[in-house]
Amino acid sequence: MASLLVLGASKIALGDMLFILISFILLSLAVKHYAWGPVTKMMDARSEKISGDLDYADQERARADKLGKEREEALKNSRAEAIEIVNKAKDNGDSQKKTIVADAHSEAETVRTKAKQDAEKAKQDAMQDAQNDIANLSLEIASRVISKELNADDQKSLVDSYIKELTVNNETK
Repeated sequence: MASLLVLGASKIALGDMLFILISFILLSLAVKHYAWGPVTKMMDARSEKISGDLDYADQERARADKLGKEREEALKNSRAEAIEIVNKAKDNGDSQKKTIVADAHSEAETVRTKAKQDAEKAKQDAMQDAQNDIANLSLEIASRVISKELNADDQKSLVDSYIKELTVNNETK
């Protein structure tokens, strides 16, 4: 009987094994038909999305690098423009300074020339006034000395000649 049990147990184990094997194959076919296709489609879609996202990220990185370089170039250009503007302002300031100094020198020279002319005119006016005063005094003195023997025109010509002699004598000194 023991031998029957062992034999029956081996037959049962072989039958169970066949059943499990057939069930596994059927389940594998069902999984392949119903689940494997959608799972692979989902995995392919996810792979394509990840690949697209990586491509988009590469494009955006390249675009960001390009924009960064453009901004850096614009910054360099703006620095150069700022330096150029400052240099122009300095040049304009220097030229205005030179113009103002030249105008001031010109105006000072004009004032100096005018002052010399005014001084010369004042000197001539003073000399003329002095000559007139001397002439009048001389005329008065001469008229007293001569006691009215000469008329006024003769006295004036006498005084004028005396003044001319004084002027010539003063100029030679």
